This record gives sequence, C-alpha cells and structure tokens, in this order.
Amino acid sequence: MQKIQVELKAPKNLFNKFGNYSYRNAEGIQEALKPLEEKYKVMTILSDSIEEIGGRIYVKATAAIYDCESDASICVFAYAREAETKKGMDDAQVTGATSSYARKYALNGLFLLDDNKDVDSEEYQAQGKSEPNKATSKKETKSKAESQTADKPLTEKEMAFLKQRYTGDNLAKLLEFYQIEKIEDIKPDVARNLIKQIVARAKAKEAQNG
Repeated sequence: MQKIQVELKAPKNLFNKFGNYSYRNAEGIQEALKPLEEKYKVMTILSDSIEEIGGRIYVKATAAIYDCESDASICVFAYAREAETKKGMDDAQVTGATSSYARKYALNGLFLLDDNKDVDSEEYQAQGKSEPNKATSKKETKSKAESQTADKPLTEKEMAFLKQRYTGDNLAKLLEFYQIEKIEDIKPDVARNLIKQIVARAKAKEAQNG
C-alpha cells in the first residue's frame, strides 16, 4: 500500500472554466491506479450507500483495496451531500454527481492524494515557464503565508462556527471520519477547509436562489 501511495500519479488534468480551477475526478484516479493494481496484485472496489443526516440526504462512498493474494484489505469512506435541486439535472443525475464527488474524496483519502499540483505534471511545468519570476515569487509567498495560517490554532470564532454547524448525527459522523474524540481535536487546516466549504456552499445556494 505504501508503494502504491508513492507511485500513484493522478494530477489535476481537468479544468473548470466557470470556476477557473483545475481538478481531478474519480475516473482519472481509477485509470492511473490500474497499472499499479496489476503490478502489486491488488483490487480496488468502490461502493455507495445513502444516509439521511439532519434531514438531508448524503451519499457515503467507500473505497476499499484488497490484496489478491491474502485476506488483507483497507477501506476509507467519504460523504457528499445531495443538492436539493441542481439546474439541468434530474434526481438521478444529482445522485450520480454526488456519488462521483464522494468517491473521489474517498480515493483521495485512501491513496493520500492532496490538493496541490504535482510538480512533475505538464500543467505545473507550463505554469512555471509562462509566469514571470516576480509573479511566481508572490504566489510562493502567499502560499507560504496561507500554510502558516492553516497551522495556527483555531480562533474561538472558528471553533464556535464548527460547533454550530456540527451537532447530533453530523458531529458523530465528523468525529468518526477524522477519528477524533471531540471536535476540539480536529486539525486546524482540516477545520479551516471545512469552514471554507460550508461558506462556499452557502454562497452558491444563495446565488442559485436568486
């Protein structure tokens, strides 16, 4: 498993013009994984289940890898919440899109895929050649500052925001997912990513409702 995590390369080779960001999807990860499955005699299986949490529907995706020559296995799961409505999609398509999203993050967790561009990707190399050194330096400085901020302890306001959002079953799922005993144990960078996602979804919902 350690060798697969080191060797697996699944760069963000897709681009969202509307949001102006690069991303990877579950299908790209699976395609990059296939040669390593054959090399190390393992098999990856993805599955979904539907759960209701706080009156909302979530897709729970499980990514499991099995050793074909023994009974050893490892699994990771991730949740994604269905949107109540999504323009241009029927109910089945909404569930399918939510499943793909959850599966991608389950695979990310299983194979330790981060959200940074791979340094040996064509996208990364092209970006380095096309941008002036000054612009690159500013980005590196900003990235370093953001990294330092992410590691700082959560403020009282940030912790209060999380406690307000995660209660009951939602809190239980959060603690189980990150394998922590209480919400105060959550890593600052993870917590701030959660806060960003919550705020972004709220803004997107407001924009969608007009």
